[in-house]
Amino acid sequence: MLIRLGYEIRYRFMQPTPILATLDVHDSRRIDVVIGQALQTSPGVPLRQYRDGFGNTCTRLVAPAGALSFRFDAVVRDSGLHDSVKYDARQLPVEELPDEVLMYLLGSRYCETDLLSGLAWDLFGSAPTGWARVQAICDYVHAQIGFGYEHARATKSAAQALQEGHGVCRDFAHSAIALCRCMNIPARYCTGYLGDIGVPVSAAPMDFSAWFEAYLDGTWYTFDARHNLPRIGRVLMARGRDAADVALSNTFGYNTLESFVVWTQECESAVLTPLPG
Repeated sequence: MLIRLGYEIRYRFMQPTPILATLDVHDSRRIDVVIGQALQTSPGVPLRQYRDGFGNTCTRLVAPAGALSFRFDAVVRDSGLHDSVKYDARQLPVEELPDEVLMYLLGSRYCETDLLSGLAWDLFGSAPTGWARVQAICDYVHAQIGFGYEHARATKSAAQALQEGHGVCRDFAHSAIALCRCMNIPARYCTGYLGDIGVPVSAAPMDFSAWFEAYLDGTWYTFDARHNLPRIGRVLMARGRDAADVALSNTFGYNTLESFVVWTQECESAVLTPLPG
């Protein structure tokens, strides 16, 4: 299966401003890019890339005063399979976890394990361990939080999302991650593309998506508390402890977001023809 994906994002800056952007397809999916244009800016400015501590591709640049657009367009090959499911995947004791996984048990900016530990153990302390426990957490978060773009707030944490009862995909992910960590299940935040493939087409504008991965039986498995069912066509951009580690752009100065367009859809051929509209 082929998926056409990309974005065009336009900012306006009052003065030259450094930017750190995480807008590339993750290295684990780069081999699947059939045809694509590298990250471009308009006007063109020098770009420098590096790998951060989580293995994500980051781009450094200095935006000139005025308008600056980021654009990326590609076709990737996908298996067309749903997210992997392994119902008998077991939860490893903390003492058996690899050293590099331990950070995903700890609290982070948007995932307050200290505030949610009591709730987690009350809700899931007697639940089966392993895959069933992670799924129980997803079921709870899915039922507890109502989705709506109008509820997006950049500072909203897991505890706040669960208390308020509404949010966007990152709030579902943060809440499930925090509850998993409270139950000694390593969990990490993921962001990327997820189109309406194999499901009814949504009338809402396309956006980047957030989900999470839980570490069970020595493997990272994909879970999605917002949709709460295996999906087709996820294309990863970045992973981290929470959204703070994988922000699309960190701008070190005042700016205004003027336009934000994302596309991800199944296509028939690996040709970057002009998109409608």
